[in-house]
Amino acid sequence: MSIPSFGVGTFRLTGQTVIDSVRTALELGYRAVDTAQIYGNEAEVGQAIADSGINRDELFVTTKIWTENYAKNKLVPSLRESLEKLRMPYVDLTLIHWPAPGNGVELSEYMTALAEAKVLGLTRQIGISNFNIELTKQAIAAVGKNEIATNQIELSPYLQSRKLTSFLKEQGITVTSYMTLAYGKVLKDPVLAQIANKHQATVAQVALAWALQLGYAVIPSSTKRENLASNLLARDLQLDADDMTKIAALERDGREVNPAGLAPVWD
Repeated sequence: MSIPSFGVGTFRLTGQTVIDSVRTALELGYRAVDTAQIYGNEAEVGQAIADSGINRDELFVTTKIWTENYAKNKLVPSLRESLEKLRMPYVDLTLIHWPAPGNGVELSEYMTALAEAKVLGLTRQIGISNFNIELTKQAIAAVGKNEIATNQIELSPYLQSRKLTSFLKEQGITVTSYMTLAYGKVLKDPVLAQIANKHQATVAQVALAWALQLGYAVIPSSTKRENLASNLLARDLQLDADDMTKIAALERDGREVNPAGLAPVWD
């Protein structure tokens, strides 16, 4: 089992908008779809997948458990509800969405409950999201290093988190990058624009190619067919060493998502 390197995200997309986005992505060749309980769009994602007619075993579907469902008596039932909404007997990957330190449920409790969901066949793989190094170590201690498929974290040319990503690589845990375009802020970057011009590519393609070349999985979202199609071309873009060095220099700790009460103390 492994994590697909390229998928479509659905954060902030709801209703017909998310149905259209996922449907278009699947038409264009995407086969990995990322959703979450808190997004409020699992049913619509499930509808788009069902309408596509694509065999379930050709798809890789990820969802994430929300904080209110972390207790051991709630996690599995909440995942069963997600599966009903998604219209499928299992998901390929289930993540703990945020560590939410101090929310009253111990990390060992929700990680053990997540591992139970895998044993029950509700999810093929399990993982974490938005965990720092120390909390990742605790998750490993709870369920075993080989059980954690990925840590999905915010990464972009402006937030490169080298200490955390290096640790994850050492542990054999795949890094999944979200917010790779930093809410679109990197699209205006002159350094990235220069690299894009050099390769006759878009700035979005350059940012996504940067993440892919570092070995990260990416899950960009869009409501526009042309952007969904264009993003896919990042898989064919090869940045050279000079490009990667210039992008490395863009690091500025530019974190976009850091909700109080949910996020850890970052490395």
